[in-house]
Formats: sequence, C-alpha cells, structure tokens
Amino acid sequence: MDFVSLAEAANAATSPANGTVLDLIWNAGWVVKGVLLLLLAFSILSWAIIFYKWRLFRRAERESGQFLHLFRKSARLDLVYNATANFADSPLAQVFRAGYLEMSSPTSEGRNRDWNAQLSTDLGGAANVERSLHRAISGEEVRLERALTFLATTGSTTPFIGLFGTVWGIMDSFRSIGITGTANLAVVAPGISEALVATAAGLAAAIPAVVFYNHFLNRSRRMTKEMETLASELLSIAVRQQPSSESIPAAKGGRS
Repeated sequence: MDFVSLAEAANAATSPANGTVLDLIWNAGWVVKGVLLLLLAFSILSWAIIFYKWRLFRRAERESGQFLHLFRKSARLDLVYNATANFADSPLAQVFRAGYLEMSSPTSEGRNRDWNAQLSTDLGGAANVERSLHRAISGEEVRLERALTFLATTGSTTPFIGLFGTVWGIMDSFRSIGITGTANLAVVAPGISEALVATAAGLAAAIPAVVFYNHFLNRSRRMTKEMETLASELLSIAVRQQPSSESIPAAKGGRS
C-alpha cells in the first residue's frame, strides 16, 4: 500500500461521515445549516401547537360530556343556561348558550317576545334561533381548528425544504469532486451524508405534523356533529312550544 492510499484511508477514518449526526450538522455547509435551522423552527412550533391542541380538545371533550349529561337530565332550560358558565371550554355549552339567548331575547319594543305566539304564526323566531345556532357552531369550529393549518403546512412543505438542503449538499459534493479531480468515496461520502441529514430532518418535522393534523381534524369533526345534534334538539324544543305554554325565561344579563 503506497503513501497516497494510506493518507486517503486516514482521511476517511477521521472524516465527518464517520462521526455522529451532530458532527455531520456541524460540518455541513451554510445553506444546509440554514435549512436545518428552518426545519427546527417548524418542528418546535408544530410540537407547541400539538401540545396546546391536545389539552384544548381534552378539556373540550370532558366538559362537553359533563354538559350533555346535565342537559339530558334537566327539565328547565334556564337552569342549564346558568350552568354554562362552568363549561367555558365546552363547544356544546357555547352553542346552547347562543340558542337560549336568541330564544329568550327581548323584542324591539323592549318587552319579552311572546315566543310561542310567534312560532305559531310564521316560525320567524325558530328561523332566528337556527341562524344563531349555526353562527355559534361556525365560531366553535374556527376555535377548535385554529392553528391546525400550520400543521398541514408543516406536513406538506418541510419534506421539500429538507430535499432542497439535500440537493444543495449533493451539489457541493460534486463540486468537491471537480476541485479534487477524484471520485473517491472519502471525498464524496461526507458531503452526501451531510446532505441526507436535511432530508431526515424534513421528514422528522413533517410526520408528526401530518399525524396530529389528521387526529385533531377528526376530533373536531366529531365535536361538530355533536354540536349539530344539540342544535337540532334545541330547535325542536323551540318549535314544539305551544301557545298555552309559558314563554321561555329571559337570560340574565342579556346577550353576551
């Protein structure tokens, strides 16, 4: 074995390709390092959103279950309305609150509307309640799905950002081959290894974002179905009121 071969073997043994992942990152080019920093920012923000949404959905589902149990067993809607203050994170409670406020709202003359009489004529009151319920459902959908678009963006873009870093690193490797005039593995391997780290980082940021985006979106859609079911029940209660029944008690404090 000649001295040139021994020198190449020594360089290969001490090259970044034989080090840890941190060594590969440290010895990467400035473009690859910039790509890795960008992917790190995407990953940190994604995990922050994931933990926040996990807690939000857990509270919302727990309180919605408790509110639904109260709604089913209670015979007085005004008592259920007063209890909604204890379920601030429940989408079902907020939908009920919006519907009840519309059902008990005063007329333009300042008096409590004769809700049952209005229902018995043109159902205009029921239409108002329906619109109020739909607005509340839309608002709760927005609240539940807020920031999920960032997870979708992370899942769809970070693999390509990582791929850009990989392509750039491979370009540097080929440039090194042109400068040295040799395609020896000891020359090519470090640059390719550093470049592939960017692809791995892009996938590491994208996979959790896609998984939790789909998970939270399914939970949001399930809660939306529950809100729509509750809205249908409230609308049915309003329509079933008879002219001889008492008007629905006005909510304390009016609209919120």
